[in-house]
Amino acid sequence: MTLLETSFGSNVKVMNLDNVHALVRRRLGDLGVMEGSVISLRKAMPFGGPCTIEIKGQWIAIRRKDAGSILVEAV
Repeated sequence: MTLLETSFGSNVKVMNLDNVHALVRRRLGDLGVMEGSVISLRKAMPFGGPCTIEIKGQWIAIRRKDAGSILVEAV
C-alpha cells in the first residue's frame, strides 16, 4: 500500500522508494526517510495540497504525488 492509503497517525514502515524521483529520494534520505524507517502520515491538505509526515519527532511536508509513490507496510 502507499503512504496515502494509510490512516492518519498510524505508524508504518517504508518498504520501497524506487518510484520516487531520485532528487526527492536523496532529500528524504538526508532527513532520515529511507527504506526500513518508521514514519506516520499526520496531515493531508485539501484540494491536492501537500502531506505532512512525522519521523522521529520531526514533521516534514512533501508533495502528495511523492507521498503516493512511497510504498509502506503497517507496523
